[in-house]
Amino acid sequence: MKQKLFLLAWVLIPTVLFAQNTDQSYKIFETKTKKNISVEELVKNMKNVDVLFFGEEHNDSIGHLLEADIFNKMIQTYPGTALSLEMFSTDVQPVINEYLAALISEKNFIKEARAWNNYKDYKPLIELAKQNKAEVIGANAATRYSNAVTFLGLGKLNDFPAVSKAFLPPLPIDTATGRYHEKFIETLGGHDMGGMKIFQTQNLWDASMAWSIAKYTKLNPKKKIFQVNGRFHSDEHLGTFAQLKKYGPKLNLVNISCFAGQTDVQPDWNKQAELGDYIIITSIVTK
Repeated sequence: MKQKLFLLAWVLIPTVLFAQNTDQSYKIFETKTKKNISVEELVKNMKNVDVLFFGEEHNDSIGHLLEADIFNKMIQTYPGTALSLEMFSTDVQPVINEYLAALISEKNFIKEARAWNNYKDYKPLIELAKQNKAEVIGANAATRYSNAVTFLGLGKLNDFPAVSKAFLPPLPIDTATGRYHEKFIETLGGHDMGGMKIFQTQNLWDASMAWSIAKYTKLNPKKKIFQVNGRFHSDEHLGTFAQLKKYGPKLNLVNISCFAGQTDVQPDWNKQAELGDYIIITSIVTK
């Protein structure tokens, strides 16, 4: 009984907090209209959307709670909505499925699915999926593959056996040019990290997440997907967003760019309008 009450508390946390402090915690702006809208309006707008990207800042406490609130309303409005996460790798999909089916303990799940250190931030999403029997996609490439690319380049992936390539997107992987590459170099402060193939690793992550989503949509064409990733992966419709457009050109994709700031002001539309179809400004990061 105590365990059930604890689970219920986790699921209700986002709803309770936002019901108490909606206006002060965050604001959602629809870019095309520049209007401040509610979560309910956002979810309603997803009627004809196949994949909704939530581009987060990984240390944004309010952003994490909002993700769970949006996912919860997506599940209720569009039954069968699946969750896709940058935070889990493709090779741990069986572990994810086992936990959702209540076949293994949370302790085993966290350890064997190699959950991020801040798993508590994503636990509400996982528990919502578990409670509602929603599917969860471990979308990213495992660290062993990204490390190989970082030091030896994307070409190194060709040397892996077929059983390993099953966890990877189709080879060769496109390396983005233009604006995405420029943004990446800007983020590194203008440095290219010497001989390390950091940008190629970024493209591996993008392609892996996009391919994982594309595969799921082909098997489940009527289901929506709520994809959560760092916002660099989907801002300006670049990165994972752009890769998914290649793998699934007919999919209707929408992205959210969420970041902390002053919730009493509007976005700087001259600089931020290109970031996403929706921009969410949360209260100052609390951790």
